[in-house]
Amino acid sequence: MAKVKTTFFCQNCGSQYAKWQGQCTACKEWNTIAEEVIQKAEKSDWKASSSATKRISRPLKINDIDVSEEARLNTLDEEFNRVLGGGIVSGSLTLLGGEPGIGKSTLLLQISLKLPYKTLYVSGEESQKQIKMRAERINPTSNNCYILTETKTQNIFKQIQELEPDIVVVDSIQTLHSDYIESSSGSISQIKECTTELIKFAKETATPVILIGHITKDGNIAGPKILEHMVDTVLQFEGDRNHVFRILRANKNRFGSTNELGIYEMQGSGLREVSNPSEILISKKDEELSGNAVAATLEGMRPLMIEVQALVSTAVYGTPQRSATGFNAKRLNMLLAVLEKRAGFRLGAKDVFLNITGGITVDDPAIDLAVVAAILSSNEDEALQKDFCFAAEVGLSGEIRPVQRVEQRILEAEKLGFSTIFVSKYNKISLKNTAIKIQLISKIEDLVGFVV
Repeated sequence: MAKVKTTFFCQNCGSQYAKWQGQCTACKEWNTIAEEVIQKAEKSDWKASSSATKRISRPLKINDIDVSEEARLNTLDEEFNRVLGGGIVSGSLTLLGGEPGIGKSTLLLQISLKLPYKTLYVSGEESQKQIKMRAERINPTSNNCYILTETKTQNIFKQIQELEPDIVVVDSIQTLHSDYIESSSGSISQIKECTTELIKFAKETATPVILIGHITKDGNIAGPKILEHMVDTVLQFEGDRNHVFRILRANKNRFGSTNELGIYEMQGSGLREVSNPSEILISKKDEELSGNAVAATLEGMRPLMIEVQALVSTAVYGTPQRSATGFNAKRLNMLLAVLEKRAGFRLGAKDVFLNITGGITVDDPAIDLAVVAAILSSNEDEALQKDFCFAAEVGLSGEIRPVQRVEQRILEAEKLGFSTIFVSKYNKISLKNTAIKIQLISKIEDLVGFVV
């Protein structure tokens, strides 16, 4: 019998140590190092009983390599396809992470029920009856989805050999365990071993595998960082549980862009794809209110119209507050300093609160001008016209700087019925005969005349 071997792993970052110590020298966390058994049993190949033969890789000249695009599996979910880059690539391993209760399992079960391919949904967290109750609510009819409740990888691969599915979904990687590792489920060594077995299966059979992963209190994928390096795609499912909207982002994608964004609306019957997010991110109101401005922004290749709300009031406690939701607080402070220095507005003794509606977070500098317009509108208590929108960056000297793909933003604003869009006069715009008026400005003082 093989001698049992153990080593020490940091449960926070996955660093390995020869002996126990109080602090992890890699992530500086205390009391996170634990002993784990790493002695493996004799391992047989996952498909030992299969008649399939492993393909041997051979070196090829770079000029002889076929660069034709790989066929992707259509998930029949436009938002999911967009974030993945057009669909699921054969043999790929995708990891989906998100807060507890945000809707990760619902999203993948919903996609599994819609897929026209034979799909095996493996759950280590819920029983078959629980999944059936959820499936009845989402999509009562599906002839291609098979449910398996199992946590041991060896048993899962036996069922895979019998069923031969086209896609495998695992919920979640932290619940799986392998007989070849003696530590408990969710430990560093178990996660690495189970992921390695799934990668070997996916690559040798060209079967795509989608994993659900837990996250830590810091919002990172739980387990060793190497887990994110091992998989092909890392998706993040975000959103405030108090809002109905959910956002799907790609943090890593070997087969497409990481700039795309998918938006869903949580309903009683599951997650609804939001094909035109601009309409839901702009408030429907009858009367004009001060402090509201609309910005034309981009997420990947998709233009979005978002509403920026600002509230400026006299500081009651002496020290003015600066609060931003969905926007960088440091950038808000910078824009307030520009307004005070370049435009002469005394905002140093006033509280300023900023909010991006819809519960989303935006990093695009093109919304700077809308932020400034909303702050000026609230400060003067004068409402902006409802059909005004903005798309420009504001510099430290008060200049209005150009932004990329401004024509795409203008066309989106025109499609949604806005009459005027404010952009930098340094943008090169070739559009002609547009229904929307393109107002060119070069300095922040030019904006004041339209707002105040």
